[in-house]
Amino acid sequence: MYEKILVAIDTSAIGDRVFDTALNLANNSSLMLIHVLSEEAEESPVCYWPINMSYNSEIIKEYHQLWGKFEQECLQMLQSKVDAAKEVGLNSIDFTQVRGNPGREVCKLAEQWNANLIVMGRRGHSVFSELLLGSVSNYVLHRAHCSVHIVQG
Repeated sequence: MYEKILVAIDTSAIGDRVFDTALNLANNSSLMLIHVLSEEAEESPVCYWPINMSYNSEIIKEYHQLWGKFEQECLQMLQSKVDAAKEVGLNSIDFTQVRGNPGREVCKLAEQWNANLIVMGRRGHSVFSELLLGSVSNYVLHRAHCSVHIVQG
């Protein structure tokens, strides 16, 4: 049995499956949900930003507004997951949202929090795209100090 389960989730459909898997694994475990705000994430407002655009103060202001909205939506997603876990009787659950490199941040929190297990998803990108872009799940799998449970996308 795992005492402390770190659950790395995002706003995608795989994030819902990761959360459900973690709930199924948790008996009397403590859960810590983590969402990493990353500009490389598919749901990030940066992904929709034109690359060859001249930047002025209005565009920068709009970017900051979009990013702030993105942060709030992700926090609401985390809070809704906490509420759902409490509805099924899990009381020892918390969440955090950080900005940075997802793999590094998940490993760092897992070690700081002394997690026994990390539950996270794998989107199933092609081997070629993983070579170019890297894989968060692969990074965590090879660098985490504890066991890692990968939910396939």
